[in-house]
Amino acid sequence: MTLKDEGYQLMGAAFEVYNELGYGIAEEIYQQSLEIELGLREIPWGSKQELSVFFKGHELTAKYRPDLRVFGQIVVELKAVAELCSDHEAQLFNYMRIARQPVGYLINFGHKGELEWKRLIISDLK
Repeated sequence: MTLKDEGYQLMGAAFEVYNELGYGIAEEIYQQSLEIELGLREIPWGSKQELSVFFKGHELTAKYRPDLRVFGQIVVELKAVAELCSDHEAQLFNYMRIARQPVGYLINFGHKGELEWKRLIISDLK
């Protein structure tokens, strides 16, 4: 399941937000703006939904909260930094594994000149 059409719709909304606001604003402003844009486009989404983490069958008190889940199947992590780094990818990868969702998008609104983004796919989820 690659969710390509859904990814195009998500990124269309993200590009609209970036084109409207530009770069360099606080991440929370981008998050709220993207949520509005997703709603205007009638794209289903959830914000900061808590994910339980387990170790050897025991639920931990620590929780993960990815920024967004879109179409109920795409994990989205938003950033507003000058450049993405491997730590950001690792964070998204961990959210995807915990949520057991094979597709994720890392979207950076803080990059000057253009929206920076990466699509990650995990093909060996258990």
